[in-house]
Amino acid sequence: MPAQRTAGRPVGGRRYARPMSDTTAPDPTVSPADLELLHEAIAIAQRARDHGNHPFGSLLRTAGGEVVEAENTVVTEGDPTGHAETGLVRLVARRFDKATLKGATLYTSTEPCAMCAGAIHWAGIGRVVYALAEQQLLGMVTEQEGEATLDLPCREVFARGGDAVSVSGPALFEEASAVHAGFWS
Repeated sequence: MPAQRTAGRPVGGRRYARPMSDTTAPDPTVSPADLELLHEAIAIAQRARDHGNHPFGSLLRTAGGEVVEAENTVVTEGDPTGHAETGLVRLVARRFDKATLKGATLYTSTEPCAMCAGAIHWAGIGRVVYALAEQQLLGMVTEQEGEATLDLPCREVFARGGDAVSVSGPALFEEASAVHAGFWS
């Protein structure tokens, strides 16, 4: 069993603590092929940042090898739901049928938030692979505009759904965190 530790962060001026699993070790279920696509997702996150948005990027690869990508557009589109994953879900839901999405993998630079995990679930995407864990990101965020981040791992959201979504991650901590360096302060 992974080591348990306590995470605390300010919420409404208070600190809370909850046990969390170890998110620092790379997930052994992430394959070399997955790593290549995670590198691409991180590059998309850098483009999002270069375009004035939050540094998040995602792509979806179907079992047939088709790739669709999306970057975060929260700032430039003035849309709080403009996360990379939700934008990607909108694109792929129009393009592919449910069977194709069930066999597809969504790669993302950072673990999907609760909203994005819900969108992934509703789209029926079968697998998610992420580079940076939410808990790792929370360790870097010193200041954030608007509402505080929901501290709810995507695995917990997916576990509540009817169809299982396979999740692999975290992986590539150094590379994935570099795109956030200096952004949140």
